[in-house]
Amino acid sequence: MLANYGFKDGSGEFFITIDTGKCAKCMKKPCLKACPGKIFEKFIDDYDDEVVGVTESFRNRIKEICASCKPVTGKSYPACQKACPYDAIQHSW
Repeated sequence: MLANYGFKDGSGEFFITIDTGKCAKCMKKPCLKACPGKIFEKFIDDYDDEVVGVTESFRNRIKEICASCKPVTGKSYPACQKACPYDAIQHSW
């Protein structure tokens, strides 16, 4: 299942999408430590799997919080995406 966290406004769509099926396979959750903005939290989903999601208080601020980590050009990825061994994290912008 894909879980989308973020917002849409006049300047664009700013979402982090987490594939919870892939995330549930990961025992260590390295994205939690990799994220400099500390926007992620662990929780138990509807299928009783431990997964990661964006903390509610950060969902409307991911554009500004993730800005320092997002590459402006090139094919580099944010720290959370690099740390994820299952490629479960995607950014919409």
